[in-house]
Amino acid sequence: MTNVERLRAALAEKDLPAVVISGMPAIYWLTGFTGSFGMAIVTATGGVFLTDSRYTLQAREQCTDLPTDSFRNPTKAEEFLKEHVEKLGLQKLAYDHNSVTVGLLAKWSKQMTDVELVPVDDPIDDLRMIKSPQEVEKLRTVCRLADASIEHLLARVKPGVSERELLWALEDFLRPHGATLAFAPIIASGPNSARPHGSPGERCIELGDFITFDLGARIDGYNSDITRTVVVGKASERQREVYEHLLKAQLACIAAMKPGAKGTEVDALARQILDEKELGQYFGHGLGHGLGALVHDTGRLSPVIDFEIKAGQVWTIEPGVYIEGFGGMRIEDDILITDSGCEVLTSFPKELIEIPC
Repeated sequence: MTNVERLRAALAEKDLPAVVISGMPAIYWLTGFTGSFGMAIVTATGGVFLTDSRYTLQAREQCTDLPTDSFRNPTKAEEFLKEHVEKLGLQKLAYDHNSVTVGLLAKWSKQMTDVELVPVDDPIDDLRMIKSPQEVEKLRTVCRLADASIEHLLARVKPGVSERELLWALEDFLRPHGATLAFAPIIASGPNSARPHGSPGERCIELGDFITFDLGARIDGYNSDITRTVVVGKASERQREVYEHLLKAQLACIAAMKPGAKGTEVDALARQILDEKELGQYFGHGLGHGLGALVHDTGRLSPVIDFEIKAGQVWTIEPGVYIEGFGGMRIEDDILITDSGCEVLTSFPKELIEIPC
């Protein structure tokens, strides 16, 4: 079954005659199109992919499951959409109210006065959470590269090297592998490690520092996301105590990720274990997120969003402890939910690494 056919089945379940998809991650999943602009109309039996003249040939090559059409100046995108809605004879058209802006909706409403525009949650979101075998292979590739990236960086850690120099080393490492950064990496040392999203700057590594590396690789539209925290030189007793308890929480949460589990319950497990050492107060963000064509893809593991864990989903598991004046740490892996549990896709060692100096 193609992704277009999977979407048609979802529309039938929701009793929707047609939907327009305009978010680019959803467009890529649905059609394989990698350009910067496109819209797909999908109905119970038909549909069309629309783009502008920059991508006429590309759309024809990449979008094999829908007919394609393109427009050029002076035609406007909303006019072209109306033209094809009329050709398809649609009186009712659903749209993703999370990705369509107020301004864009106003343009569509002005053009299509006789069409009922129905706001819905993107029907592709739930479909994208269950990864195909082809998607899983792409994720395996970028996860292996994330592991290799951590290894490459740790070989370059020493007192006097700046966070920014390590960032440049990461960029240089990814290029020959045909990869780009999945997101702006976090390389945070010493006091900066207490910032969950600290940006690499001019600070130079010092003996005794924690260094948190949060990075990912992107190839062929799919992303990895790994975090490891190390100590420069010999870890103090307190550094080791906190780290090992954080690792205990992360391993327990990975073991709990299996079909039928609830995201809120797994998130609560991390906080329960951290609270054994009064560390839960230093863990402020969610436990993880979906991963795929977006780094922060559909799905969240947190105290307030209750996702059911299902086979085929890919998640990050990333508890952290951030203590001002002491430092911070996070351990993150990417996991694939299987029929009986989960498979960890990132494999770089997680025991506390002391960088010899």
